[in-house]
Amino acid sequence: MINFPDIPDEAPDALVSFHFEDVQFELPDEQQLSDWLQDVVKNEGKAFIEVNYIFCSDEKLRDMNEEYLDHDYYTDVITFPYSDDAVHGDVFISYDRVADNARQLNVAFEQELCRVLVHGVLHLSGYLDKTDAEEKVMREKEDFYLKRMFG
Repeated sequence: MINFPDIPDEAPDALVSFHFEDVQFELPDEQQLSDWLQDVVKNEGKAFIEVNYIFCSDEKLRDMNEEYLDHDYYTDVITFPYSDDAVHGDVFISYDRVADNARQLNVAFEQELCRVLVHGVLHLSGYLDKTDAEEKVMREKEDFYLKRMFG
């Protein structure tokens, strides 16, 4: 019988990380965003493992939407959860949709970006938005956390 040594589980270097696929732009203060998103998860009473935010173009996200979700349309965010018990997953965000939404809603890009960031982490926290009732709760949560970020 072989005795294997106990190897401790290593925590990721950062609980929240930001990556760029086929777009590039300056993120506001990454540490502040990370702290804010971790605070959202804590406030929701969830365990936090890791979230990777991946920024990409409209076309890249539309292709993913079609391939993985069978949806043939543009979207601003797609979330891939890896755990039901904790916040752990990848959140793909279309830079193009965020910029366009910000223009249409007449809000700052950073505010719309934060709405989409928190939307993704709320999905990973167990919130859905398929029905009108679910969408209403999601919007209320987004607004609540945006006020905490922007006052």
